[in-house]
Amino acid sequence: MRRFVVTFRLIVAVTAGVVAGVAAATEVATEVGAAVAPEAVPEDSEIFPGGAEYVLPANGDNVVGVVTTAIAEHEDTLIEIGRRYGVGYEELISANPGIDPWLPGAGTEVLIPTRFVLPDAPREGIVVNLPEHRLYYYPPAKAGQPKVVRTYPISTGKMDWKTPLGVTRIVSKQERPNWYPPPSVREAHAARGEPPLPAVVPAGPDNPLGEHALRLGIPSGAYLIHGTNRPAGVGMQVTHGCIRLYPEDIAELFGLVPVNTKVNLVNQPSKVGWLRGTLYFEQHPLLEGAGDPGPDALGTLKQSVAAAVEGRPVDVDWDGVEHAFRAGSGVPAPVSAPNEKRRGVTAASSSIR
Repeated sequence: MRRFVVTFRLIVAVTAGVVAGVAAATEVATEVGAAVAPEAVPEDSEIFPGGAEYVLPANGDNVVGVVTTAIAEHEDTLIEIGRRYGVGYEELISANPGIDPWLPGAGTEVLIPTRFVLPDAPREGIVVNLPEHRLYYYPPAKAGQPKVVRTYPISTGKMDWKTPLGVTRIVSKQERPNWYPPPSVREAHAARGEPPLPAVVPAGPDNPLGEHALRLGIPSGAYLIHGTNRPAGVGMQVTHGCIRLYPEDIAELFGLVPVNTKVNLVNQPSKVGWLRGTLYFEQHPLLEGAGDPGPDALGTLKQSVAAAVEGRPVDVDWDGVEHAFRAGSGVPAPVSAPNEKRRGVTAASSSIR
């Protein structure tokens, strides 16, 4: 039996009011890759199968989660470790350069990139950030409870079968769906010399849609958010345009989202966000087939960072921004420090008012 058949995710509520000891442990884990001890997890955390849920910071910050580490065992692969912690393949590979994905080795410390800068998009319904290989779901707030976000790793369309961008909605839901391979997919299989695909693949172990499907209102009706019968591929750019989740994740999401839920598909490889007065920058590799961003990509990014800190009493670590941009690890990096002189001017101005 594979060890990831039953998985559990650490659910961490990260707010601006986290106690100082937890905040310190979080920052250490993020900046130097140290493991977060179980005692550092907030007392109101939960452990349950499915996606990770985070409380949205009430002060408007847009960075959630905690970066931690896992220790590989002899038989582990990064695919297995990723599924265990709710992280996709590309996310884990980017965050752990130099580690053999198929044989990391017993005792190897593996960075688990579970801190996220939220995409720059309205916090409603589903937001899918394609280069991040990640889906965010913002459920309607419940009376008397804080707003939350749930997040899941995904697979997206490969170079010749791009997942479209834009805003759409879920138009239908189906359990145990049949798969009707479109002619283009059947032709591609034949061109590779593979056995011909039938016109209909019924529900079951051979169906690549898995057990649950959410149909998107994109013209042609061919695009789905669905499960898979090959979970090892989650977190990669490998689909025919659909969005693929781990079986346990799509089962959970299927039960949470109603028909007519808004879905926003975005392409944001670079993200900036704030957490407790510190600016974070997160860079992901570009999608395959996205083309060369050009020589001005870093300059354009620096303009965005400068705009983000305008009016704030902080100094930007521009070397840190460039390093994170070129590394493309997908791990949010702190790239600012308090400017005491500007902070004093701001405080004095406030007192004059």
